Amino acid sequence: MAEIVLEQDNPGLKSLCDEFRANNKIPPEKFELYQVKRGLRNPDGTGVMAGLTMICNVHGYLIADGERIPDEGKLTYRGIDVNDIVNGCMAENRFGYEEVAWLLLFGELPTREQLQTFSRTLNSYRELPEYFAEDMIIKAPSKNIMNKLARSVLALYSYDENPDDTSLENNMRQAIQLIARLPTIMTYAYQVKRRHFDKKSMYFHPIDPKHSTAQSILNAIRPDRNFTDEEAKLLDLCLILHAEHGGGNNSTFTARVLSSTGTDTYSAIAAAIGSLKGPRHGGANHRVMMMMNDIMENVHNWEDETELSGYLDKIVRGEAADHSGLIYGMGHAVYTLSDPRAVILKSKARKLAEEKDMLKKFELFERVEKLSPDAFAKVKGERKVISANVDFYSGLVYEMLGIPSDLYTPLFAISRIAGWCAHRMEEMETCGRIMRPAYRSLSKSRPYLPLEERNRE
Repeated sequence: MAEIVLEQDNPGLKSLCDEFRANNKIPPEKFELYQVKRGLRNPDGTGVMAGLTMICNVHGYLIADGERIPDEGKLTYRGIDVNDIVNGCMAENRFGYEEVAWLLLFGELPTREQLQTFSRTLNSYRELPEYFAEDMIIKAPSKNIMNKLARSVLALYSYDENPDDTSLENNMRQAIQLIARLPTIMTYAYQVKRRHFDKKSMYFHPIDPKHSTAQSILNAIRPDRNFTDEEAKLLDLCLILHAEHGGGNNSTFTARVLSSTGTDTYSAIAAAIGSLKGPRHGGANHRVMMMMNDIMENVHNWEDETELSGYLDKIVRGEAADHSGLIYGMGHAVYTLSDPRAVILKSKARKLAEEKDMLKKFELFERVEKLSPDAFAKVKGERKVISANVDFYSGLVYEMLGIPSDLYTPLFAISRIAGWCAHRMEEMETCGRIMRPAYRSLSKSRPYLPLEERNRE
């Protein structure tokens, strides 16, 4: 075999991949034969029970006589309906993400004094360690902000005088500092990406200690630092809705798996960010917007449901959009009749669309949501109860807020870090066992062959 050049289109590398494919085939029927629950999913699509939590509950269906019955979705943080949290903050016309972070971390709603102290504490830690931005972000730009978030979180280990202490006190300190710093890392990484890869101006605005998390983000990404209170409160709403979603979602489970080993906070959170980056998880909101842009380019009359339905059929058949066969933003592992986060965002998106003269675009989203179940039924031959999930409308809301697509998934991470940290501490304080699921081996015993006997022609 000639020397292998590790470039994607090189024949030598292709031969290595052919070698892998030839020796790494597992027939799908084997999973059923050995009752292996792929993706830690039961045959009915429900998740395998892997732990207990007091942090969050995601309700999307009922079980009766062993059958899963669709139901309206409900999301509760520490037992409190997220709708009640949102409505409570709106009634008092105030920001709510900091309150939600406290609730997730500590288990109770904060008093006014506790909330004020906690918000001041977060603001005091928004600045990055000295020379961190220069050494870790500016000197090593990344095309993908999620990649830079993960690398920067790992790098913070080196700036921590006590990084490996896994006591509750140290985990709590690290959690609060990360919740405060991650938005700053995100906005710095975005500015550097703009300058290095997009050849646009880079600007770093001073951090205002009076700003909420949502305000600090808009302050950092707007060239003129101008934003309305309504815009900031809508972004705050997005942060609230993304802050937590139970221990079974992939990124939170990742954080819990690593935490069960006793590793440091930075390793666990960086891994969770890596999980969220995937298009089947947090990256879906960006994929939704890419898909919708493709639909807008290829469907001539957005109001013609027959034409739109035909194109959705092509998407499900893998003949259009990214050829994945997926209508991004439709369906969820738990929710059936509705995703409460999507319901809330949709109502806000309509109001904002009217103000931004983007109502036709919003109504196209509504039609895709309405017609998608029929497309799956026609192409797949089965009718499942599916509804829009939070990713379907979040990207549209971000676009209407003037937030660049580079930040759609990173904003998810900025929100979710509160939930990740809460689950990390719960795992370490209440479980006490390393996670160790089993995999059944399908390899058969065979003899070791001397090198000269290994010719495979």
